[in-house]
Amino acid sequence: MKRKIIISLFSVISIISMVLIQQACVQKTEKKTEQIQNFEFKDKLSDYGFFKGRLKELNAREDLIYYDLASSLFTDYAVKDRFIYLPQGNPIEFTDKGPLHFPDSSIIIKNFAYINTKGEKIMIETRLLAKDPKDHQWKVMNYLWNDEQTEAYRHIRGSKVPITLLDDKGEEKKTTYLVPNTNDCKRCHINESAIIPIGPKARNLNFIRQGHSQSQLVEWSEKGAITGLPALNTIAALPIWTDVQKYTLEERARAYLDINCAHCHVRGGDAYNTGLFLDYEENDLTRLGVGKMPVSAGNGAGGLDFDIIPGDPDNSILFYRMNSTEAGTAMPELARTLIHTEGVETIRQWIKELKSSNTNN
Repeated sequence: MKRKIIISLFSVISIISMVLIQQACVQKTEKKTEQIQNFEFKDKLSDYGFFKGRLKELNAREDLIYYDLASSLFTDYAVKDRFIYLPQGNPIEFTDKGPLHFPDSSIIIKNFAYINTKGEKIMIETRLLAKDPKDHQWKVMNYLWNDEQTEAYRHIRGSKVPITLLDDKGEEKKTTYLVPNTNDCKRCHINESAIIPIGPKARNLNFIRQGHSQSQLVEWSEKGAITGLPALNTIAALPIWTDVQKYTLEERARAYLDINCAHCHVRGGDAYNTGLFLDYEENDLTRLGVGKMPVSAGNGAGGLDFDIIPGDPDNSILFYRMNSTEAGTAMPELARTLIHTEGVETIRQWIKELKSSNTNN
């Protein structure tokens, strides 16, 4: 009799446990589904809780990854701070081509500021690139900082911000900084009709940051932030375009074109139809622009006939457009209002020394 009672009690307990487990699973699934369905950008940068203390100090919480790029895009001498948020327990997957494979719910945070004539760092905008778990696609949003430098607010339509800044040489420059609207962001980040990150590619992360002793990728691996990292000597490394001691002129010029131009001038990019491909791996001289007539430059070509004429930068469309701020002529056409003197000079010297038979990177 006792045995039957014990067996019955055990059966009841088992059934109750199974029901509770099923309910918990259903609730977890419903919660996850609700989170996916309700994914949206927040109204204020502070709402994410990325930073501790005074917001403008960008004192990142422990689970954010601060990162740098070997060569970075020029944006009117802006000072940039970059962070990555990864959902807990979900590392990045290594890929040797294109951007790394980020898990759903990752957020790439990029802050833009300038140095004023007093040497103060003034915040302008913060851009977020978030991978939506609902459709696994990247979404973009801008946050514009207020005059008090206490908060950045969601900003879709773009803005013009008059600023007076100090450039990399400490010289004063005045300009109207253009905060892009979200469609502008999409133009640069689009490839094969999908938005993708631009900077965080393995080759552009595979370098030793100032003050560190090993490759940034190795540091990520040791933190558990990336998986599948192969031997470091098998990973490509984009040259640091400003390092004249370690890299050749051609390597530096090609790296500069890669990070500043190749997000559009690449297969699948916004400027794919031009046939001008400026990514670092491109070896075909014609596709690089040497002796190539433009397809759709129009008046922006300045009456010149070829994208690049080896030895003759002044008659090369590539140099002409990079050395301009005129609307319809300037390239890149977004993200800058000033001529990047140092970068353009590097391209000028490269074209001047370029020989048509040169096929190296």
